[in-house]
Amino acid sequence: MAFHGSPFEAETVNERIEGEGKYTFPDGNVYVGQFKDGQFHGRGVIYFRNGGKLDAEWANGVAVKENFTFADGLSYEEQQWDYCTEDDRRFFSERVHGFLPGEPQLSNDPKGKPTVPIMTNDAGYCYYAKEDGLLHNFDGGVLRQPSAGEVQWVSDNF
Repeated sequence: MAFHGSPFEAETVNERIEGEGKYTFPDGNVYVGQFKDGQFHGRGVIYFRNGGKLDAEWANGVAVKENFTFADGLSYEEQQWDYCTEDDRRFFSERVHGFLPGEPQLSNDPKGKPTVPIMTNDAGYCYYAKEDGLLHNFDGGVLRQPSAGEVQWVSDNF
């Protein structure tokens, strides 16, 4: 199972990870748990860089019983998922902590709505300034030079 050069902390048998250990994926996610013949096998957790985690029982590299928990603590339930349904549209934090008086509700951006300068085009994660031909973050900093395709997309859509 080992990707060449990916770090791990575990015993090896016949050049395969075996027993209890820790494996770091090339993208920075980390698995901590049991291995057998170089595969996840037994109890183990993948910790994702974004704060989520997959706690699972593994059989020959396949999660056979699993529970995913998002970074905010929301636990995914495949059979009885009741989060963000037609009956209850609240965000998880609002379900846990309630609504705060005088505070805006149902915002998925903790910093609030970004301000887009006049005469620029909002690209979702940044804005395009025709004046200098560059992509900027919402704090005004330069992100990068857009590709020709991105400039064409902005021209076609705004």
